[in-house]
Amino acid sequence: MENAQVLGHVLRLLDDVLSLNGRAQTFTRDTALLGALPELDSMAVVNLIAGLEEQLGLVVDDDDIDGDTFATVGSLADFVAARI
Repeated sequence: MENAQVLGHVLRLLDDVLSLNGRAQTFTRDTALLGALPELDSMAVVNLIAGLEEQLGLVVDDDDIDGDTFATVGSLADFVAARI
């Protein structure tokens, strides 16, 4: 999967899981997530990981996740791209 496809998938998943009503489509790789988006709480992080695992067939270990993964749209997309 190409980087643009990964980014598009991440944006759609963010929009869906966080109920952003299309707002995620305006996000760039530099858009801050954790700590900047009130919708992205600890439960939403769990739901995002579950969505990635379900929709992309990823296996995400607890040890693979830290705050840096969810710092920006780009860091999340890079995390996903490295596991596809």
